[in-house]
Amino acid sequence: MTVAPARPQGTGQENPHRDGRGGRRRVGAYPWAMAASVTVAVSGAALSLNGVLRGWNWYWAVLTTVAAVSLTLAVLRSLRAQPLLVTAGGFLALGAVLTLTFFRSSSILWIIPSGASFRDLDRLIRRASETVLAETAPVAPNVGIVMVICAVLGLAVILVDALAVPLGMPAASGMGLLALLVVPAMIKPQSVGPWSFAVTVAGYLMILACSQWFSPDGRMQANSARSPGVLRRAALTGAVALAATLVLPLAIPGFDRGTFPQGSRLNPWGGSTGLNPMITLGNSLRTPDGSGRITYATSSSSPLYLRSVTVDNFDGDSWGPDDRAGSRLPLAGRIDPGYAVLADEQVRQVTAIDTGSFSSPYLPAPYAPETIRGLSGQWTWDPATLSIKGTDTTTRRQEYVVTSAVPKLSAALLAQSSGSARGIPGDFTRVPGNVPDIVKTTARTVAGSAATPYAKAIAIQKYLRSAEFTYSLQSPVQGGYDGNGLSVLADFLQQKSGYCIHYASAMAVMARLEGIPSRIAVGYAPGRLTGATVSVAGQGNLPEYEADARDAHAWPELYFQGLGWVPFEPTPSRGVVPDYATEAAVSSAPDALGNNDGLVPDAAPVPTPAPSAAPLPAPGAGNGAGGEAPLLPLLLGTAAVLGAVLLAAAPRLVRTGIRARRLRPKHPGDAVPLAWSELLDLGMDYGLPPAASESPRAYAARFRQALLGEAGGMDEQGHQAVATLTAGYERYRYGRPDPAESPSGFLPTADVPDPGTGVAALETALRENATLPRRLRAAWLPPSVTHRLGRLAGVPFRAAGSAARKLATAAAHLRRHDGPGTPARGTSRPGPSAAGRRSGGTRN
Repeated sequence: MTVAPARPQGTGQENPHRDGRGGRRRVGAYPWAMAASVTVAVSGAALSLNGVLRGWNWYWAVLTTVAAVSLTLAVLRSLRAQPLLVTAGGFLALGAVLTLTFFRSSSILWIIPSGASFRDLDRLIRRASETVLAETAPVAPNVGIVMVICAVLGLAVILVDALAVPLGMPAASGMGLLALLVVPAMIKPQSVGPWSFAVTVAGYLMILACSQWFSPDGRMQANSARSPGVLRRAALTGAVALAATLVLPLAIPGFDRGTFPQGSRLNPWGGSTGLNPMITLGNSLRTPDGSGRITYATSSSSPLYLRSVTVDNFDGDSWGPDDRAGSRLPLAGRIDPGYAVLADEQVRQVTAIDTGSFSSPYLPAPYAPETIRGLSGQWTWDPATLSIKGTDTTTRRQEYVVTSAVPKLSAALLAQSSGSARGIPGDFTRVPGNVPDIVKTTARTVAGSAATPYAKAIAIQKYLRSAEFTYSLQSPVQGGYDGNGLSVLADFLQQKSGYCIHYASAMAVMARLEGIPSRIAVGYAPGRLTGATVSVAGQGNLPEYEADARDAHAWPELYFQGLGWVPFEPTPSRGVVPDYATEAAVSSAPDALGNNDGLVPDAAPVPTPAPSAAPLPAPGAGNGAGGEAPLLPLLLGTAAVLGAVLLAAAPRLVRTGIRARRLRPKHPGDAVPLAWSELLDLGMDYGLPPAASESPRAYAARFRQALLGEAGGMDEQGHQAVATLTAGYERYRYGRPDPAESPSGFLPTADVPDPGTGVAALETALRENATLPRRLRAAWLPPSVTHRLGRLAGVPFRAAGSAARKLATAAAHLRRHDGPGTPARGTSRPGPSAAGRRSGGTRN
């Protein structure tokens, strides 16, 4: 009897496919086409970051990183490297291109990071964190921010490629692209923008088209015949994805309005109801629905500003509040401003405030508050700025009464304060060293010739409110200078269009350049009458006003000796210019009144608490639900959530990808061994691994007895599937190929017509007979995958152990030959055997 030679074991992927000349199948265009598609998709998603980052200079570094990683993946795949090696090569390429771009001076051979490179990495990450936490979008694209963005996008390339190619789930690659679009959708008022959305969709469709147009080999992605209807399927998949992108915002809470590409802002925490200082002020002004509404009734005869927080810490990159946690005092009793006010008359006002849905850690109140009654929770106040902040509560649903006092100011009184200010912290006079020339020149031109601080302040305010400047909420966003740093200020003075943040920052910085202490107040501009009245004890019925997020405002406060902090209004068409700062008041004031000796107290000035050395907190941090998250925590949080989800789902994704490749073989002759491999993995996943020397028929019998129910019952299809797979594999493994039979190798009379149907029926039967823990383990932590990962992780240890054993064997061999009693080299033992060996032996 002649026994047919056994066919090689395995999944059928180990045998390289050959062309008609007997050589290995060439790889073809698939790796390059897929790399180009991924590059287009990720680069298109990166376009949406314009407006989160200012300008376009950062994009070339991003494009270089994305292209380098994609090219590396394509090269390795074209060289027929294993999928894990391809992915590892992508990570190495990302590290190399980041080192070449950002750490060249401290690296080895420009692409290998050294210890100094890691120290530079830590410095850049800290710089990126500080800048993003302090600035409002668009943030300054310094080297730290650009490095972080390049790293994230490089990782996105690897993720999208892994989903599309080795895992065999190209449609799921859209998850990585969507993750990139979420950040600008949450940060930018105009969302991701139409061009970025269009290019990203085009890249995604290219990925789907590549996965369908090329029928890649399961391991090497070699070209083969195109499947019928690939264009139709790709177009249908793309159309469904695009329709879902446009329709889902209408049904999912968090999409404020419009469609995803343009006109909406993704906000999964709901509408903003608070005022996050200097971070979301522009977004609050661009909110047309009037969220964060508060009402107040006041005895003031002049328009009343409600001040939430003072922004006085300016390092050149941005303005930010300094909470001075170490010097804050509990809110109990009278609030002392910390300096003497020597004006002849002070105006006291009583204001009753109902915050409603407005939620912020900072309490809105008129300046300067003396007493506050009716608050719930614990509150503290800052002696340097008089800002009031909750420690365990927010402003939401608070009703309280504020008594405030301000000096009765006039142009003449302010003009008398002509000397330098005394007794205030240096925080209010500090001028950064990186002030742009245009800011210095403008301040010198506008206010340099004025004789008094008041004249300088009026000159700056008049310049900013002149016809040269226009109020616009959109121009800074479109022009890429929507922020409050010095570079933003330089752009604003060139474009001459912006909103309150830009005008207040410009006046505060130019005032400091002219020697006037300054800071920025953030809160609400005067609201509108509601027509109702509120009864306040001791005041009678007072008119009620309302203000909301559309009234969010920032204005500068300048310090005048003997008068304290005086507000100005440089923003055109917003707020109300105080009487002492109008043109009529200025013209009636004397040009110069000598010095301010009459406004300096005889006694030593009341000391003002020094600023705390505590680190600067993140603007808007606190318990408030209002405001939007800063950019860097949002980026890190999104990346952490996506990473955790991907890590938890990784075994299931790998198992799904393996099964998909096995059940859709590219060559009909591989269907049987691939289906048998899937049966073995199913058995392992449900707790029945095959024994080392077990035959297919013996394992199949044990499988049916241990994991399936009674034959002929509800599990009959499962039993038939096992029998068919076993018979087909035995014929494939041991039998002689019969051209008359089906190319898949299954019996012609099999009840299961194809491997996919058989495996599906088998898996259904396994799930129905397994316990819940075993089903969950098979679905989310399949042993067939974890064992492979374990073996892969143990490769270095096994290699090291093998090398150690070989070294030990070699050392023992040397000891035996070089030890005592060993014959000297060149001599031989007497006897015929030696001669026989030399002569080739003797015949018997």
